[in-house]
Amino acid sequence: MALPMREQAKYWGVALLLLFVILWFLGGVMLPFIVGSAIAYFLDPVADRLERLGLSRVSATTIITLAALLIVVLVVLAVIPTLIKQTTALINAAPEIAQHLQTFLVEKFPQLTDSTSTIRQSLAEIATAIQAKGASLAQGVISSALGLISALVFIVVVPVVAFYMLLDWDNMVARIDQMLPRDHAPTIRRLGTEINDALSAFVRGQLTVCLTLGTYYAVALMAAGLQFGLVVGAVAGAITFIPYVGALVGGTLAIGLALFQFWGNWISIGIVAAIFAVGQFLEGNVLTPRLVGKSVGLHPVWLMLALSVFGSLFGFVGMLVAVPVSAALGVLIRFAIGQYQGSLLYIGLAGRIPDDEEQA
Repeated sequence: MALPMREQAKYWGVALLLLFVILWFLGGVMLPFIVGSAIAYFLDPVADRLERLGLSRVSATTIITLAALLIVVLVVLAVIPTLIKQTTALINAAPEIAQHLQTFLVEKFPQLTDSTSTIRQSLAEIATAIQAKGASLAQGVISSALGLISALVFIVVVPVVAFYMLLDWDNMVARIDQMLPRDHAPTIRRLGTEINDALSAFVRGQLTVCLTLGTYYAVALMAAGLQFGLVVGAVAGAITFIPYVGALVGGTLAIGLALFQFWGNWISIGIVAAIFAVGQFLEGNVLTPRLVGKSVGLHPVWLMLALSVFGSLFGFVGMLVAVPVSAALGVLIRFAIGQYQGSLLYIGLAGRIPDDEEQA
């Protein structure tokens, strides 16, 4: 006999509360394990395909790990040095860019030279706030000796966790399936399959979109002659998974740098703006419909809300778990709506089929 719904809700509520408490207090410690588990989850279909080709699970996991390490090494050797160089150059050029911006504003708005003007006082307050934040940030970075240690631990722990999780993934799934409550196992399996389909379709597709757009922006901006095109392309591509934010941030940064570098050369500035316009067209009409699709069920507003809430509550770890949690909640909400629409609460007594008609 199954437990009453009130008892089940109590137990599952306690389990959910415990999960939130763990994320709240141990989020930073769990970060390498969450990232390693996510990597194993996304690589499991590759390992399964290699197993179907005749390889053992150990051999498939080893080949995937070596291939991933080779790709990481090639990216580090080919892209990272240039990215770091351009980022450093952009930081060093920031004071000069700010000076040119101030000169431009003074020429266009002479009232800024008046120390009593409202605009001048507002700009001074903004500059003071930015300087204070920058000083506190720099102090925090310099004083945090544990930052380097945490980064090294992250770099070492994530591949190890990913390797062992990928090696034992099928066994863990089978063990979890054995622990499901027997009365609800078929429904949980069906919901789990829907969550997996939604999550894998969204994340794998969105990662492909981010990589494609990041490469396109970087190559196109560098070909257009923008000095920090690789940095801008990397930033725009990395945050493309947040709807509209990637193009907005990347486009604003690129056009701002283009105005500084190509001032007076409106053709070059227009080319930079056109690059992001084409990128937005490709993302909305080609890449996202083909690679992500509309069957995922993650509305952009729902995704942004999940990222904002989980990011504010649990920091970077919260942003990592926001997408799978939002995908799971989307499936569960659709299931709950289906249950509601099939219940007497929705149908009412007028819509219920009489017992004699059911027997007939």
